[in-house]
Amino acid sequence: MQVELIEIRDHLSRFAPFDELPEETLDETARQVQVRYFKAGTPILELGDEITDLHYIRSGAVEIYRRNGELFNRLGEGDIFGQASLRRGGRVRFPAKAMEDTLIYYIPVALFDELSDNFDHFAEFVDVEGAGRLRAAVEPQGRASELMKVRVNRLISRPPVMLNAQSTIHQAAAVMTEQGVSALLITETDPDQPPLQRVVGIITDRDFRTRVVSKALPPDTPLHSIMTPDPITLQANDSVFEATLCMLRHNIHHLPILNRRRPVGLVNLADVIRYQSQNSLYLVSDIFKRQSVSDLQEMLPDVRASFVRMVEDEASAKMIGSAMSSIGRSFIQRLVELAEKELGPPPVPYSFMVLGSMARDEQLIVSDQDNALVLDDRFDPAEHDEYFLRLATFVSDGLAACGYSYCKGGIMATNQRWRQPLSVWKRYFSDWIENPNPQTLLNSNIFFDLESVSGQADYVEQLRELIATKAQHHPRFLALMARNSLNRTPPLGFFRTFVMEQDGRQRNIINIKGRGTAPLTDLIRVHALACGSTAQSSHDRLDDIAKTKLMPPESVARLRYALEFLSLARIRHQALDIQEGREPNNYIEPENVSAAERHGLKDAFQILSNAQKFLRYRYPLSAPGRSS
Repeated sequence: MQVELIEIRDHLSRFAPFDELPEETLDETARQVQVRYFKAGTPILELGDEITDLHYIRSGAVEIYRRNGELFNRLGEGDIFGQASLRRGGRVRFPAKAMEDTLIYYIPVALFDELSDNFDHFAEFVDVEGAGRLRAAVEPQGRASELMKVRVNRLISRPPVMLNAQSTIHQAAAVMTEQGVSALLITETDPDQPPLQRVVGIITDRDFRTRVVSKALPPDTPLHSIMTPDPITLQANDSVFEATLCMLRHNIHHLPILNRRRPVGLVNLADVIRYQSQNSLYLVSDIFKRQSVSDLQEMLPDVRASFVRMVEDEASAKMIGSAMSSIGRSFIQRLVELAEKELGPPPVPYSFMVLGSMARDEQLIVSDQDNALVLDDRFDPAEHDEYFLRLATFVSDGLAACGYSYCKGGIMATNQRWRQPLSVWKRYFSDWIENPNPQTLLNSNIFFDLESVSGQADYVEQLRELIATKAQHHPRFLALMARNSLNRTPPLGFFRTFVMEQDGRQRNIINIKGRGTAPLTDLIRVHALACGSTAQSSHDRLDDIAKTKLMPPESVARLRYALEFLSLARIRHQALDIQEGREPNNYIEPENVSAAERHGLKDAFQILSNAQKFLRYRYPLSAPGRSS
């Protein structure tokens, strides 16, 4: 093969969708390529002209325009264009012009069609735009994602065993023994739909040990006095994965399953384990068996192994984020239990609140701790603060020992400012929203992702309701939140090339969290606040945004694909670091990822860039009146 053809083939092999073609196909492609040179400012494709070749940019930069003359895209080395026109009648739909001196490889339409017919990956790449490619890249695959599809009613092997709340513990013990079950659902007639039985409680073998036998209660004690009232339930069409997370998150082993309001079954942790015995989430149950901080600290390798196994099982980023957040919350719950065991019961009720990625169910393996305490309004600093400072210190130090580093900004419950009564927290949020300023919001931004992990969950629920009620009616607050979210931009240069940063070893890297997932979750949060959403997860917030007319449905879908793709890229990088014995981080080197992934990163960053432009337009700082 001539030197010129070798150079063409080698260049094509570096970029999608040519990078996955067989060597002999690349050789034949190189033989049919024609090369043309365009000076800066020269038209390459004119609207309506006949087009007979796929265009591949060897060097230079090209601008693509819409029919009305508006700029549509800028492309650089390795990008292709003209495929939409080839697929739709062979007439130019998007004009193109050279921005600088540019060399183009022309690939004949007959060869283009042959490649599309013979190679699915090639066809998928050229037939869809950036968002479509991202959708294809993030579609759930593998064993773990099957749990998202399998409904929990598949695990139900028999109808639930039920008794009414007035039955006695003697009757319950007899029924459980006769039926061979480890739990009973306690029901009463639904006043709205008699004779439908409504679940009002649950009793398990463990309850008999801890609430009946240990206290020597008489056999005629009614069940309503020992049951766990208002148990957590799931619907029959929820997924096995949701059931797993629900049990792990709340540290429960029995889960009533309803068809609407009618109880249809009772699933326990053993059922899920039998269905998916290799699932790595079950280390959560081990967390609650640990008796000291040093015992919990020993679990760090297990947490990392769990993370890697989920990646190897091709779980989605959403699933991995939920699982890792559940693990993190379990560490906190156990540390709170150990702290109370050492310090005694709390002097007033409280909620241990987490913020940021853990609150959004999006935590990964590299994370610091962001938390606070919401205290009952009977809190008296002189009498009670020493207890809560010691509790916060115990939990914070324990988390640090378990791999959750201290927050560099001091957003932890050990900071007195973030250890306050509910009424003070309400004043904090009201002031941030009603009297916003850029610096204050920059420092408090993380507080708008909040979740109760232990204690009085209703305290945090009240704060979420306050935020949802007030935020949508304060356009200056939304505008400043939007402006702060624009401080971090995607790492795309003028021609969609990556803008690199330097790390300590002088490598060209991209901070995929700081320049990708973080600004994306920031802008989703702003839109969610604007539409009154109380959701915390970015995916749930996108669901709420989609219910409004705030942005077109296709824009919401693009944000979802971009978030999943960038999160998966970050996850895979961290898993590779762990497997190769490196300390995981958020930095990727584009030169070390495949050409297809580089294209995916560019597509995702472009979606983020466009979304930031819309955010600036949607929430102008000088906007008068009320936000919609």
